[in-house]
Amino acid sequence: MGNLTVWPAPAKINLSLRINGRRDDGYHELQTVFAILDRGDSMTIEPRNDEKINIYPNMGFPPEENIIHKAVRLLCGITGRSLGADIRVDKKIPMGGGLGGGSSDAATALLAFNHIFRLGLSENDLAQAGRKLGADVPVFVRCRSAFAEGVGEKLTPVTIPEKWYLVATPRDVHVSTKEIFTHPDLPRNTPKMTIPEIMAAPMVNDCQELVKKIYPEVATTLSWLLKYAPSGMTGTGASCFAEFSDENTAVQAYKSLPDHICGFVARACNFSPLGQLLEKLKSPE
Repeated sequence: MGNLTVWPAPAKINLSLRINGRRDDGYHELQTVFAILDRGDSMTIEPRNDEKINIYPNMGFPPEENIIHKAVRLLCGITGRSLGADIRVDKKIPMGGGLGGGSSDAATALLAFNHIFRLGLSENDLAQAGRKLGADVPVFVRCRSAFAEGVGEKLTPVTIPEKWYLVATPRDVHVSTKEIFTHPDLPRNTPKMTIPEIMAAPMVNDCQELVKKIYPEVATTLSWLLKYAPSGMTGTGASCFAEFSDENTAVQAYKSLPDHICGFVARACNFSPLGQLLEKLKSPE
């Protein structure tokens, strides 16, 4: 079929993460603010005339376990269509860092295949499908900064200051989300707040102190960032971020990163690069 196209799969950070309680089914009630960044992975997609889904490079596990593969197969099931493509992933988002890399890749696959193959699914359709792949997938499908509550499924678009961030991740540290959310020391009784209250409040992550205790490399990374700017941890870690009002100051801090920490500078955006690309593709020439 040809028609090779390149699609962004942006990273996210949680500007706040408050855990309000634990439900009987084991899931947690939470409130969080997602900021989508203008940096992340990218996916090159070339449609095929058959049903093969080839993903490069090899991730070291069976292709069927890849969330991108699962996203395409999910679309096949929903639409009854046979979809195939060669997909090359340029992986920039650290795995296990709390930056939403897998969820973002899945959302990009859903939106890209919907456009390329003219499946005709709405944003709501794709967000609902994405929820089957992971709790964070819908926010990437919506392509907007958002406030989330419930178990993360209730999304409300919000406008955030589009500040610059130095995102820093200790090398070779992968935090287990399951370990953190099942740990007895995790705070689970933070009072709920309104959206304006949360947006005006300082950055808080209820997982941060526990992660710092279990993973001292995260504590070291945060201590280093705090020398430069207000900082926090995203999701359940291990990635952390420092907030800057301008790009130059963030870049100067980035240049001083110790060898044991990897990182990048990105800007928060209220409408993601993926959403911007889709709008451009939908616009008449």
